[in-house]
Amino acid sequence: MKKKEKMKLICGSVLLLMMLVIPLINPLQEYISIPTELRINASQSVTASAGEQSLPALSMDKITEGDNVFHEYAGIPVKKTEMQHVKDIRLVPGGQSVGVELQTKGVLVVGHHLVSEDKNEQTSPGEYADIQVGDILLKGNGRELNHMEDLSTVVAESGENDKKIKFDVKRGEETFQATIKPEVNPKEDKYQIGLYVRDSAAGIGTMTFYDPETKKYGALGHVIADMDTKKPIEIHEGTIVNSRVTSIQKGNQGVPGEKRAEFSLTDDRMGTITKNSSFGVFGELEQAIKNDKYSEGLPIALDEEIKEGPAEIMTVLNGEDLQSFDVEIVRNMPKDSPVTKGMIVKITDPELLDKTGGIVQGMSGSPIIQDGKIIGAVTHVFVNDPTSGYGVHIEWMLEEAGINIYEEDHAKAS
Repeated sequence: MKKKEKMKLICGSVLLLMMLVIPLINPLQEYISIPTELRINASQSVTASAGEQSLPALSMDKITEGDNVFHEYAGIPVKKTEMQHVKDIRLVPGGQSVGVELQTKGVLVVGHHLVSEDKNEQTSPGEYADIQVGDILLKGNGRELNHMEDLSTVVAESGENDKKIKFDVKRGEETFQATIKPEVNPKEDKYQIGLYVRDSAAGIGTMTFYDPETKKYGALGHVIADMDTKKPIEIHEGTIVNSRVTSIQKGNQGVPGEKRAEFSLTDDRMGTITKNSSFGVFGELEQAIKNDKYSEGLPIALDEEIKEGPAEIMTVLNGEDLQSFDVEIVRNMPKDSPVTKGMIVKITDPELLDKTGGIVQGMSGSPIIQDGKIIGAVTHVFVNDPTSGYGVHIEWMLEEAGINIYEEDHAKAS
């Protein structure tokens, strides 16, 4: 076949192919644009027609059956959109400064020390038994170790009876047993195992929300980690208390600032802490919190509803005085699965910038509000730019708190 005839054949084939494909391009684009799932917030009508109005304007036919919308092309079903109905949840926005005290699950190993100073007998029995910093001692000879006093008792009894201690140890997700024989520290005249341990931790942060219906709350927006091991604290129990901001250390580039506050674990108790996760601390309050600006509470915004642009945060800079400050949502990053960094937030309020330099430690958990809805909480500051930081979407904090945002008949599969 001549070269000229081959070119004609190729051109003809391409033209035929284009004639077959071009009519399918628009339906294909429409097919791709159809969501497989559509969440309908309670602020919208939860009827099927409202759901259809939220769908792209397509030339395909829509057939509604129950909570699903089926899309047809030329009479053939091609795709289904499942409607997810969100409950009418109204939360009281937080912003109050809170103190937290966590009792660890077991006792946390934070270091090693020598039991004897004799150069010929220098030893740390715990280190010799390969107990590492960050390990959690759960039990000693079958006895639960929830406080340092529990460990001291087991060590003293075993030492006086010249017996070894069999520990149940947790390291990460693994649990194993280790045996340690206490030795006498001649300087202090008591038995020791050469480990520094801690059974509690305390700090300050900011309340994010309170749900009057369930009495559940969320605060901080990030996990509480041990200051020495840098690992998340596994809690046995915890207490959240009201606190008063006493001063602010202003943040600068490379040096994050912080709130300083005071509180009493006995006089200022607000409720319990039952969970310490990547999204904050959670539990139940024994009395409702108040927010005079939003006394009736606010609905929530789903992550896809959040817009880049103006918003506000609520926090305390002095005493217990709750204030609102202007911020900007620089970027929203909705995800189908929980993420701790869902938004980038920039402080724009002149007063807040003047007093704090931006986001400071202790401000984590400050609720973010946009268009009359709670959209999330401040979490982490950018060290090199204290005017900006990350925010977490409110729906992931609610999930961690055990608050289902979906109607029971339309619960989202997990």
